[in-house]
Amino acid sequence: MRRRVVVTGAGAVSSVADSAAGLHEALKQGRSGLKPVELFPLNGMGPRVAGEVRPFEPREWLGEKNLRPVDRTARLLLVAAQQALDAAGWTLELRAREQAGLVLGTMYCSVRTIAEFDRRAVQAGPSHASPLDFANSVINAAAGQAAIWHGLPGVNSTISAGEASGLLALATATDLIRTGRSGALLAGGVEELCFESFVSFLRAGRLATQDRPIPFDARRDGMALGEGAAILALEEAGEAARRGVPVLAEILGHGTAFDPTGGAQAAETLARAVRLALEDAGLGPGDVDAVSAGANGGVEEDREEAAGIAAALGERTGTVPVTAVKSMLGEALGASGALQAVAALGTLADGVLPGIPGLQEMEEGFLLRGVSVESRPVRARRILITISGHGGHGCALILGAV
Repeated sequence: MRRRVVVTGAGAVSSVADSAAGLHEALKQGRSGLKPVELFPLNGMGPRVAGEVRPFEPREWLGEKNLRPVDRTARLLLVAAQQALDAAGWTLELRAREQAGLVLGTMYCSVRTIAEFDRRAVQAGPSHASPLDFANSVINAAAGQAAIWHGLPGVNSTISAGEASGLLALATATDLIRTGRSGALLAGGVEELCFESFVSFLRAGRLATQDRPIPFDARRDGMALGEGAAILALEEAGEAARRGVPVLAEILGHGTAFDPTGGAQAAETLARAVRLALEDAGLGPGDVDAVSAGANGGVEEDREEAAGIAAALGERTGTVPVTAVKSMLGEALGASGALQAVAALGTLADGVLPGIPGLQEMEEGFLLRGVSVESRPVRARRILITISGHGGHGCALILGAV
């Protein structure tokens, strides 16, 4: 019999709140975390908003330990991981016994640190390159730092798959526990907002010119970037029962598909991922009670994601409640899917699905009629989370109440 994977703890740092519970509460209230960029100068790139985490004081959670060796990306992760560990009751002894590990999703990880290391070496000479920066100049630096900091001797894996990274990390961790290759894993995503990633999306023409992106709205013209970290503590259901800890949810199924051609094919890619997730969970389209879509305000991307969800859910499409929390958080890239998962935990707990603030008018023929500007009560036992990544990834995961 397949091992069941349950969630026993969660942590989140975002532009709207500094805890998992606070994240859901802020989203229910329709509170946006998008604000003028202050982390770096825009240098004439126009007034832009982003989902900055500010103020951010990691010592409130991590104490007076030496933070100099870890950069902003790792600090965001360390805080979210600490929250998840505390919530799940994972002591150092339990982490060692269970060989607890970490599966982390990120798109850029420490690209700011990498760029700063290179700039110093080029502009001032190799002797001015910081050894502390060098340790963080690889894409798995944050995961490694977190394992050292929190005492995680098991699996340590970093997944970089664009916007789908965080959700794929949850799927990967689920499979490791299902197959008995790991007993307890932290899983989720992290991303920091920085000049380098901002410029890349600006030059690609993907950032909104409006003060606020509105997913699925007919007026949308792009996204706003965000940042943050979200981590779930996952373990085998039997072990959680033996420990007597509260279980927040169960990961019922997941699916992944990929096609780099984009365009209309992106819809079918996501549809395949959703169908695989339903099959993995042993469910049908009618069993989905709500959808958390990864829509971020991208003109084509939102349209393709809606089409993919509709193709997979069929007749259920017209009535299933749908939210898109990036309307308030921005596109947090590798952290986004995990932030959606943490928000979905809140909906499973209190039965309230966040709205999409600012949503006024959908395109003609828009298929997801269950969207709403206001938060509303839902009878949600199973929530489908979707991500349609710009690079060709489609990912779906189903969280279930227990």
